[in-house]
Amino acid sequence: MEMEEIFDAEGSFDDASCLSPQSPGSTSPARRQNKEKEIKETKITINCVTFPVPTSVPEQQLLKPSEWSYCDYFWADKRDPQGATVSGFEVLLQKQLKGKQMQKEMAEFIRERIKIEEEYAKNLSKLSMFPMAAQEEGTLGDAWAQLKKSLADEAEVHLKFSSKLQSEVEKPLLTFRGDNFKKDMKKYDHHIADLRKQLVSRYAAVEKARKALADRQKDLEVKTQQLEIKLSNKTEEDIKKARRKSTQAGDDLMRCVDLYNQAQSKWFEEMVTTSLELERLEVERVETIQQLLRQYTTLRHETDMFNQSTMEPVDQLLQSVDPAKDREFWVKEHKTGDLRPVDMDI
Repeated sequence: MEMEEIFDAEGSFDDASCLSPQSPGSTSPARRQNKEKEIKETKITINCVTFPVPTSVPEQQLLKPSEWSYCDYFWADKRDPQGATVSGFEVLLQKQLKGKQMQKEMAEFIRERIKIEEEYAKNLSKLSMFPMAAQEEGTLGDAWAQLKKSLADEAEVHLKFSSKLQSEVEKPLLTFRGDNFKKDMKKYDHHIADLRKQLVSRYAAVEKARKALADRQKDLEVKTQQLEIKLSNKTEEDIKKARRKSTQAGDDLMRCVDLYNQAQSKWFEEMVTTSLELERLEVERVETIQQLLRQYTTLRHETDMFNQSTMEPVDQLLQSVDPAKDREFWVKEHKTGDLRPVDMDI
């Protein structure tokens, strides 16, 4: 069965600038180097999302321990078989769409079973009307007539079974989560993708501000060294100006980092909320289909029970078949005389 079209998440998070560990700068070279070393040891940024380095911090407590919840296991991106980057959230969305497709295929399977039941009932009813062996007499004839009638009764049972399958199993499978379901999934996808794009944008701003700070610090160091060794006629005012620009660049970097952290926090919150909603939807889907399949088995057992009831009169009549009685009935109806031949006299 061909799966429904799975929509693509907008944008790619596979930005080369996001793949290596990064750290904010500082206002002095020594402090900056120490800070970078410290942060590089404890944090790593992958695809513009900042994670702790597992070996540098205590193990994170799961949000929902021992539940294997969606909100705990889909934070990182992964590569699909074609090598494209797929976000953890996109994996959750694909699961929802696959579930919708499985539901559709189950309904189609039940539809095929309904067709088989209808065709079987039709053939049973047709067979029950065949005149074969209709002239059988006596108790055996009664049993044979009841056996043929049981086919008609069984046909009715299978027709009712097919009708209930249609109304109580197939139709609920088809109507559960209608046409709006995929639209709702797209809304979730666009919302999370937009937040992720904002995170990428904020990360780019951090990197730009980091580079600007590094340039300002380098310029300040060069001017300071030139002044100290009298290689330039730069004045203290020039040094102060360079220092102000360096300080301003540091402030800009701090502001960009703060905006990045805000964007990441918002994305984190929405990821938790939405993944838990997708988790709830999956539980609902599984429980609903479980209930419908249980209804299928209930109807199937009822069909067996009703079919058995159609055979009970046949069983009773077969137990009543008596060759002696049949012979009596037949002889009485067809006898030609009870005087036996005798010897001829001379």
